[in-house]
Amino acid sequence: MPTSTRAAVLRQRGQPYSIETVELTDPGPGQVLVKLAACGICFTDVGVQRYEQGTPLPQVLGHEGAGTVLAVGAGVTNVAAGDRVVLSYASCGACPSCSHDHPQYCANFMALNYAGVLPDGRVPFTQAGQPIYGGFFGQSSFADHAIAYARNTVKLADDVPFALAAPFGCGLQTGAGTAYNTLNVQADQAFAVMGAGSVGLAALLAAVDRGCHTIIAVDRVAERLDLARKLGATHTILADGRDLMLALREVVATGIDRIVDTTGASAVIRAGLEALASRGELAMLAVTAPGTEITFNPNTLLGGRSLLGAVEGDADPQSFIPWLIDRHRAGRFNHAPLVTEYPLAAINEAVADMASGKAVKPVLVME
Repeated sequence: MPTSTRAAVLRQRGQPYSIETVELTDPGPGQVLVKLAACGICFTDVGVQRYEQGTPLPQVLGHEGAGTVLAVGAGVTNVAAGDRVVLSYASCGACPSCSHDHPQYCANFMALNYAGVLPDGRVPFTQAGQPIYGGFFGQSSFADHAIAYARNTVKLADDVPFALAAPFGCGLQTGAGTAYNTLNVQADQAFAVMGAGSVGLAALLAAVDRGCHTIIAVDRVAERLDLARKLGATHTILADGRDLMLALREVVATGIDRIVDTTGASAVIRAGLEALASRGELAMLAVTAPGTEITFNPNTLLGGRSLLGAVEGDADPQSFIPWLIDRHRAGRFNHAPLVTEYPLAAINEAVADMASGKAVKPVLVME
């Protein structure tokens, strides 16, 4: 029988969420029904809320869920009812990228994470017989219940609170994974992060863990830079209109070895490229607004400099999330200062606080 559940529904682009009661379909083969306890808010959710990205409306978003398994569909063996879990992005498991341990570049990524329907064509939610789309990133966790898949459901140990566990599903995985995996930051390198939100600060925490000798945080919000210093940044730069390339070069005259950009801003990315050391690498993560373009002098790439793109931190959630949680438990990745909790009913306040910089990683807690 379908599950009656409370959800934050986005009915119109650019408008607030509304808290409504909807019906969630039963889990099918390979699927998992989860009673959610917490869900982080990510800027990808905000991007879909603000901009047309091919996601049908009305829809339930949310893709950093954590909770308890209630039931599993046929063929699910990695989790069982009663297991505590974290939910991440969905992947098919059969395409060339998935077969070569790169599920983040799954050939069916858009269909599984953005289409708004389940693979068998079912609409996940209904209300009075009318469809409400979902399955966002294989979950739609701005709700009390979600349907996920065996591949994006990761078992969670008993000693990690759900509110701290939820952001591992995307934001922390993306930022930290880009530093650990994509850029493979090392102790003998200078590192910078452009944008000190939750993704950027996760990358910074990874650089601290790796022992980078110089760690620079750049942001427009002074309070975020204060937090970056508390987390281990050796230098901070307030983006107040100054020449960002020169500001970075003032810290390390020979250039920065590794840079993570979370802003998606053309001018910021160009400044980062120009501030790279020889053989330096810049990884960009942000989903940008439609029509965004980046221009730079191609000679900038001479000297072995590289501009990279990364999805989900080049991480497989089944192996990377438990590894990162172990770093957290060992005191080597303390992301707790990033988290601010809100009840699900306060989702619009939480989104506004994230946009203003008042909250770095809002996490919705289901009462």
